[in-house]
Amino acid sequence: MATGRSPSDADRPARAPAAARSRVAPISADVRLLGIATEHLARLGPKRVTVVAVAAEAGMTHANVYRYFPSKDALLDAVAGRWLRDIETRLAGIADAPDPADDKIERLLTALAALQRDALQDEPNLFAVHLDATVAARPIARRHRVRLRSLVERVIEEGMATGTFSARDRERAIAYIFDASYRFTHPLAIQHDAEVPRDLVDARFGAVIHAIQRVLRAGIL
Repeated sequence: MATGRSPSDADRPARAPAAARSRVAPISADVRLLGIATEHLARLGPKRVTVVAVAAEAGMTHANVYRYFPSKDALLDAVAGRWLRDIETRLAGIADAPDPADDKIERLLTALAALQRDALQDEPNLFAVHLDATVAARPIARRHRVRLRSLVERVIEEGMATGTFSARDRERAIAYIFDASYRFTHPLAIQHDAEVPRDLVDARFGAVIHAIQRVLRAGIL
């Protein structure tokens, strides 16, 4: 007697309910804490953020927070660290682009300055953590500095290999770039110029970048 089912129907595994198929993995405790700390930082500022309040919103004791972040500074630095990694990803895209090395140096430095100025204007509390970590040379700032240096080094080496740059000493060339651009890329200097019109800062920085390009092309270092 026909059943109306094809022979293969009985062999097909039963499909899980729609709710089970759409279920996502639970958010880890450290990621949840970072999300809460990010919101508290934006709303309250770094001085008013407390581990106790973050823990309470996460439904845990403040002692449990210290299992993931050993101090309030470490928690806030982790929040800033996510933003810094996004910056580094954007800058890496510039360093890896199929453009001449001298153009890359200009774009990389300009983006580094602009992203920080944007943060100072739009997310001042996040910028304050970045600034404090940089001035205090905390681990998150030191790691960021190492990654920035690696990106600049990559562009310098490419420029030397293609003949775009005539630098004789790679290390001196890298140091010169950071020294010359400090006034426009270091968070302390960016905060100092917060009230200076942006177009004026851009014009001054453009002149510095052109000087950097000339030095790299001329082989002075």
